[in-house]
Amino acid sequence: MNLFYKIVILIFFLNLNSCTKKDEKISIVEEKSLETQMIDAYNEGLEELEKNDVIFAAKKFNEAEIIYPQSIWAPRAALMAAYAYFSQLYYDDTIIELEKFLRKYKNHPRRDYAYYLLALSHYNLIVDETKDLEEILKAKEYFKIIIKDYPNTEFAVDAEFKLELIQEILASKEMYLARYYVDREKWIPAINRFKTVVNEYETTIYVEEALHRLVELHYRLGLVGESKKYAYLLGYNYQSSEWYEESYKIFNKNYINTAKKENLEKEQSILHKLKDLLK
Repeated sequence: MNLFYKIVILIFFLNLNSCTKKDEKISIVEEKSLETQMIDAYNEGLEELEKNDVIFAAKKFNEAEIIYPQSIWAPRAALMAAYAYFSQLYYDDTIIELEKFLRKYKNHPRRDYAYYLLALSHYNLIVDETKDLEEILKAKEYFKIIIKDYPNTEFAVDAEFKLELIQEILASKEMYLARYYVDREKWIPAINRFKTVVNEYETTIYVEEALHRLVELHYRLGLVGESKKYAYLLGYNYQSSEWYEESYKIFNKNYINTAKKENLEKEQSILHKLKDLLK
């Protein structure tokens, strides 16, 4: 009987050892390399991005980066996470991802793309030029980096165009503040704001009006010499402008009456010609 039990126990342990080895073998077969896991997560991210589930897509791209950070796919995954958020207008999340990318991958060849997407994200967050100064200045900073460090890229061309628009936005903000001071008869702060437009945003559409307002305000304060100086600048650069005509009226009080008289004479001349044709 003892021999029988010994045989049973021996068979049990042999079977147990066999099952353990089998389990270990299956575990080894199913285990994936880090690179394979990362690629799987990356591809899942692409699939979710195609489905427009950008939140889950970004999560999978982040997961791919974390699984195998030494891989060449890790920075690509980080950029794709940023792009996923950007594609559905999650600009704040895009900015977080891109700032992290630029800190981690200082020598990556697609930093130009990261800076461009970062600049666009800040630019697209500009809703009201009177309030969103931080976003305006951030966008301006990053577009300048693109032009300076990556001048031969396709991003540099659009960056130059966007900088021109940002200049218009900043000039618009200065004009808004200047008008605010004019409405409250705060002449000196208003003059300083108009001067900022003339000196710093001379290529924008607002410079003509700013020059006229400087003519107008200096004349109101009795500073006729200064007023004439700005009138000269306006006339020299924008003689055909409606703002030059408005400035001209300030110095020529009879201008309006003269203009009306000339228009009346022209109308009468046309009427006489029509009358002659009808004879």
